[in-house]
Amino acid sequence: MSKKTIQLDAETYPVYIGALTNGEFESLLTRKYVAAKKIIFVDENTHGCCLEYLLTHFEALGEAEVIMLPAGEEHKNIQICMQVWEAMTEYRISRNDLAICLGGGVVTDMGGFIASLYKRGIDFIHVPTSLLAMTDAAIGGKTGVDLANYKNLLGVFSTPKAVFIDPNFLETLPVIDKVGGWMEMIKHGLIADALHFAELKAVNFHEFSMPEEVIYRSLTIKNEIVKHDPFEKNIRKMLNFGHTFGHAAESFFLENTEPVNHGIAVGMGMIIESYWSWRKGLLEESDLYEICSVIIDKVGLPDLTGIPAEHFWMYMLNDKKNDRHEVRTVLLKAVGAAVYDEVVSFELLQEGLEFYHRMNKE
Repeated sequence: MSKKTIQLDAETYPVYIGALTNGEFESLLTRKYVAAKKIIFVDENTHGCCLEYLLTHFEALGEAEVIMLPAGEEHKNIQICMQVWEAMTEYRISRNDLAICLGGGVVTDMGGFIASLYKRGIDFIHVPTSLLAMTDAAIGGKTGVDLANYKNLLGVFSTPKAVFIDPNFLETLPVIDKVGGWMEMIKHGLIADALHFAELKAVNFHEFSMPEEVIYRSLTIKNEIVKHDPFEKNIRKMLNFGHTFGHAAESFFLENTEPVNHGIAVGMGMIIESYWSWRKGLLEESDLYEICSVIIDKVGLPDLTGIPAEHFWMYMLNDKKNDRHEVRTVLLKAVGAAVYDEVVSFELLQEGLEFYHRMNKE
């Protein structure tokens, strides 16, 4: 199992990539946390697909308490957190105990948030099981939940004690979740590494494989940005590319129809925000159309025809990245380079939606 130590402000934590059974995970449980109670956060999916693997292979988890979170973004809210905190109190979890977040982005976001607030914080580690969590959600110290369908309005910056990435868990994923994780990796390439973007274009979702080194490259891009700006005061904002519109679309679907995969929503956002980048004279037209073809031709995206721009604008106005009552976003100045704190208008949103409709139909 390979190891990379991630520097985040004054704290460090290791990220391991490889089979979970290679030793470091068990060593952590049986040495540093030998006397600690263990609590494992799962959702309905990882309870069925991944939990048994942990309980079978690691004797130290034989008496662990398991808390199953309801799956899906629609359940990522403070009400579920309250129920979990009450259960942790009943289990007499102390400040010296350990939480293990076994799951995708919702589990790592919620689990880290729950652990960080309980008794002013207990130690937690992430065992991400989705591609999105391995390359994005479990890295960087952000935790949080949604508020009234607005994405991640409640949260804290809090780092795990370790992250264990076992690519074998990817075999349990449906295609939609592989696509969602790929979208976030594409984002990393677009904002910071043109070569990474180029290697991701070759992914075949029908014969899906994601080499460890490609996963490592993606999470390293995120980490390199985070370690220079852990609390999102400046360059970390670049990681929100695709998320200004993407979060608005995700919130709209969550409230009005049925939830859309987070990575797919980010893909929608990258199309529209790439258009904004071109419209503002930052991005070459050839790059705009290459980005669109890579994303849309590879996976296809939801049809937004008939949805008024006002619905998305309402959510965009409450985006946590805004400043001085202006909608702020991340734009591209080239494939592999981004700028942040760019102001967008309602009229530009309308244009972007028209462009999205045209590209999606073609």
